[in-house]
Amino acid sequence: MNEKEILALLNESGCSLNVIEHCRAVAGLAGKIALDISKASEIKGIPLNIDINDVYSGALLHDIGRSRTHGIAHAVEGARIAREKGLEKSLVNIIERHIGAGITKEEAANIGLPIKDYLPQTLEEKIVAHADNLIFGKNIGTIEECVVNLRKKGLGEAAIQRIIRLNDEISEMSR
Repeated sequence: MNEKEILALLNESGCSLNVIEHCRAVAGLAGKIALDISKASEIKGIPLNIDINDVYSGALLHDIGRSRTHGIAHAVEGARIAREKGLEKSLVNIIERHIGAGITKEEAANIGLPIKDYLPQTLEEKIVAHADNLIFGKNIGTIEECVVNLRKKGLGEAAIQRIIRLNDEISEMSR
């Protein structure tokens, strides 16, 4: 899918303008991160095979589930919408695994999600999750701001530490 088709899908699904603007901001940052990692890996002589189209498209689609709910289940709902629309499994996985630095099976059970791991596995999934952590509305913030906000919201320390580790992993690859 191209950007125009994805934006039309977000509109058709009922996403608000604020959600769409947020998705565009996440896609812009995720695309930049993917390019930075790709360039850095080539310089280091160990090129990574990053599907930049999946990163950008997945980032544009990551909050499609907010057309149905703004709760934590938006990732599960978004994956359901993506499957219903026949989107590629790689995009479904990006949507389903984008929250924080993922959700463990145990955490999913505790918060009422279908019981399974929602941890990002591929580099593309990790990049989108990381970019989403750094976008507040449509503005880029820092990992420190992200952590402060999540602590205020009462997110558990294990989840916060996963977000910090994801930041460190992505930052290291970008150098």
